[in-house]
Amino acid sequence: MIQDQNDRADKEARRDELLKEVSEIGRPDAYVLHEVIRLEGDEELRRHSLALFLSAFAAGLSIALSLIVPGVLKSRLPEADWAKVVTTMGYSVGFLVVVLGRQQLFTENTVTPILPLLHDRSIKTALRVVRLWLIVLCGNILGTLAIATVVAHAGAFEPPVLKAFAEISHDAIAHGFWSTFVKGVFAGWMIALMVWFLPATGSAAPFVILLMTWLVALCGLAHIVAGSVEAFYLLVTSAASLEDYGLRFFLPTLLGNTIGGVTLVAVLNYGQVAPQVEETKEVEGERTD
Repeated sequence: MIQDQNDRADKEARRDELLKEVSEIGRPDAYVLHEVIRLEGDEELRRHSLALFLSAFAAGLSIALSLIVPGVLKSRLPEADWAKVVTTMGYSVGFLVVVLGRQQLFTENTVTPILPLLHDRSIKTALRVVRLWLIVLCGNILGTLAIATVVAHAGAFEPPVLKAFAEISHDAIAHGFWSTFVKGVFAGWMIALMVWFLPATGSAAPFVILLMTWLVALCGLAHIVAGSVEAFYLLVTSAASLEDYGLRFFLPTLLGNTIGGVTLVAVLNYGQVAPQVEETKEVEGERTD
């Protein structure tokens, strides 16, 4: 117990040291970014299950702003090509709240806990990653179901806005399995890229989040959490079935987001720093001996 606390304190000190280095360098190398995210991932893997779930549930609620804001904008803007550019900017609001608020989002966790797993390829760490994914995904999905039900039936929005919600949400289930899967891969890749270089952005972080998530919306890509708000909105208003949600949206998007984040970002970016990581591990092993 005492040893675990000491290890945790050492890792927190190391992370703080790296973050300070990032702020001083301005443009840190890939290894420094890797270490910052790896230490954050290690901390997430150690978090209590209830804390993870509550944070993930809160993220599921907050991400509803990625439907609410575009819906309100759409209901007030004319039908024009430029209106979509403005409307999709509202999609970023939910992500700004979630990411800056440090709430747990499944797609962020396709990178953060994977780096500790690549660093320590053990069954114990793999099980910790699976545990984290299951808790966060369940919290996210339950949160989106709850907020979609409130948005649809609480009477907070007028009919034109509700109509805009339905029109926006229809895109979540409008495509076939493979099309949605590919859209999910691209979305997972873009969100994971955002997570990868976010530690180096400093005060520009909100603008980076705004840009990357706006592009996800503008390109019509599929995000498992934000899209669940849309799909659940259709479900609770009887405009879609549970099968539509599960087979046309949830399964292909989940697979796509996971593959996009894990393989295209976590694994490939780890590959470029792997020699330095192994060298550091050897040095640390020699010191231990």
